[in-house]
Amino acid sequence: MNFIKKIFDNQIDNSIRLQFQKFSRGEFKNRALIEAKKSKSGYKIKTSAEFANELIGIMAKKLGERKTNVTGAIISTSDLKNEIKFKEIKQFRGVKKYLIDNEMSGKEILELLEKFPKTFFALSFSDGEDVLKIKPKSPKSGKPGKETEEIKVDFCSLKTSDSEIGKSFVFEKPDFNNALIKHTFLIEKIEIPEELKNSKDFAMVREKSKRAGKIIRIANIDGKEEKREKEFSA
Repeated sequence: MNFIKKIFDNQIDNSIRLQFQKFSRGEFKNRALIEAKKSKSGYKIKTSAEFANELIGIMAKKLGERKTNVTGAIISTSDLKNEIKFKEIKQFRGVKKYLIDNEMSGKEILELLEKFPKTFFALSFSDGEDVLKIKPKSPKSGKPGKETEEIKVDFCSLKTSDSEIGKSFVFEKPDFNNALIKHTFLIEKIEIPEELKNSKDFAMVREKSKRAGKIIRIANIDGKEEKREKEFSA
């Protein structure tokens, strides 16, 4: 289940907290973008970068013990040289991009996701007819968006016949044909733990604090627009 669906289902967990850790107070428009099409053969789902790690996790679980060729990049500020098999490292301003092109099992991918939850995985691979493609680059930072920004949904692309995946992204109407969904993250409050209110360790404060506010979801499904709001704290 993706983090937006979890929020609307009141299933707040650590993965959601990690999603919002980089955000300050403010209004962040055109986030968690989804463009989905449903046909007789299955679903074509395109998303913005927020869903990358989750999509990889979903596909890795389906893959299980079986292996497939995995390409792309693992992007982190940490030294992962002894943790992963890579063909090249590129570095810019302290951010390391480990280029990947090798056989991996779904289990191995899941272990990396669990061991390094703060790391951005931009991996592409397939499992039978299901194909996941993610651009091998860093996502945009959490800066407030503008209403005039062009909506372009092309960072992640998943082709699948799994109806549960399709329904989790377009949960308003399971039998949809075409959907374009955008979210605004309205961060109204940063809840700092009492024991850290006088701390000078700003990195720790950012990591341990909760973001409280609301998600505004605007879904255009088969030509009909629907707006929902959901308060959250994570």
